[in-house]
Amino acid sequence: MQNIWNMLAGRREFFAKLLLEHLEISLIAILIAIMFGGLSGILISEYERASRPTLGVIGFLYTIPSISMLGFLIPFSGVGNVTAVIALTVYALLPMVRATHTGITNVDAGILEAAKGMGSTRFQMLYKIKIPLAMPVIMSGIRNMVTMTIALAGIASFIGAGGLGVAIYRGITTNNTAMTMAGSLLIAVLALVVDFILGIAEKSMQRTRGKAKRKNRTVKVTAAVLCLALIVAGALNFHKKDTIQIATKPMTEQYILGEMLSLLIEQDTGLETEVTQGVGGGTSNIQPAMEKGEFDIYPEYTGTGWNMVLKKNGLYTEDLFEDMEKEYKDKYGMQWEGMYGFNNTYGLAVRKETARQYGLKTYSDLQKVADKLTFGAEYDFFEREDGYDALCDAYGFRFGNTMDLDIGLKYQAVNQGKIDAVIIFTTDGQLSTSDVTVLEDDLQFYPSYMCGNVVRSEVLKEHPQLQDVFDKVAGILTDARMAELNNKVEAEGMEPADVAKQFLKESGLLR
Repeated sequence: MQNIWNMLAGRREFFAKLLLEHLEISLIAILIAIMFGGLSGILISEYERASRPTLGVIGFLYTIPSISMLGFLIPFSGVGNVTAVIALTVYALLPMVRATHTGITNVDAGILEAAKGMGSTRFQMLYKIKIPLAMPVIMSGIRNMVTMTIALAGIASFIGAGGLGVAIYRGITTNNTAMTMAGSLLIAVLALVVDFILGIAEKSMQRTRGKAKRKNRTVKVTAAVLCLALIVAGALNFHKKDTIQIATKPMTEQYILGEMLSLLIEQDTGLETEVTQGVGGGTSNIQPAMEKGEFDIYPEYTGTGWNMVLKKNGLYTEDLFEDMEKEYKDKYGMQWEGMYGFNNTYGLAVRKETARQYGLKTYSDLQKVADKLTFGAEYDFFEREDGYDALCDAYGFRFGNTMDLDIGLKYQAVNQGKIDAVIIFTTDGQLSTSDVTVLEDDLQFYPSYMCGNVVRSEVLKEHPQLQDVFDKVAGILTDARMAELNNKVEAEGMEPADVAKQFLKESGLLR
């Protein structure tokens, strides 16, 4: 709790900005859902034939996973707030429509019959009798919907829409528990405060009904999450005998490399493999798991190993490789094997239109106009020691705005004009097909990021035949070739496993 408090106090402006963004996104979706959901609920209560298909369609939309919903909407509404609001509104509709429909249809028929006998019109009965009597049920539905929407709004940061989900995802991808918990805590507090305010309003409307019993949902949800966490932890710790555990980061080329390793190990050694694809947080979470023996091998980059794992300051160059190898072995009982031959370093790219407009060719050129531009990058880049702050300090960047977004959505955001400058990797497959210009790192800020495999020495000692596999993959890829393979997945829609298999066969390494 002390770490969480220190995080909130030390970065209060950051969290205040995210809180306002979260509230804005949530409230817009809530108001739209109340308006359209309430109107739909009234209409289907008056025209009962439409109730079943309407509730069926809304119920179906409600069952679609949130990530899938966002993925479906992105091609139509792009990344950012609009897509987030649409998705949240869709999920908020069902409780709103159902509560309105249920409240109105359950009004005492005797009261309605008496009103009709006194000459009330259909509209008068709806406006003066049905809706007022149904309000306690409608308010209960609104409370449930609001709490759910505020909680679900955390997913908005996945598509660069901002909100407290940014803190949660940044914390996860950088293994910063305090940041994750701080973001989660603020969402919970926000939901509880809004629920409390609505509760007061609901009680004031309950004149004909007794005081409703409040259900303690928090206890149930917490218990469910703990049970799920235990199940997942148990599953992750279960390894089959003589099965090599391969981990990869959430990057296209890592998926391909993981599949290459799996194919060659199973072919050449007879050992079974299990690939855990796209571990959230990358190095931040894979390295601790390697130390615990949960993973045996993973593709890594020399600059990342030097700065993030060994916590070294300063620019990494390949003449430090022997020093890094020695420290890995002495400190972690791990070694670097099978250096693939390509260097996937960071780079800065801007939209071609922006480059032409301002005559941008180098990072130093960008510094002069950065305050007019929006910069985008994946979550962990903003928290790395060699990430956003270090880059800005080195070049004097002061961007007008920043956007956190998933690594797989960077190029879509650039192509849609949502961001002007973006951090890229030099082997990104989408570089050749995207509307960007890669700038020259004229101060040579970025270190070398040669790719190889980090393997636990214990595993290599137990299975020395793995060395043959690492010798085979040494030097088989160039920057251009890796980018080409990435593009087959990102642009051509091939599966990483198929790309890996095709490449290994073409190289004569796979039978």
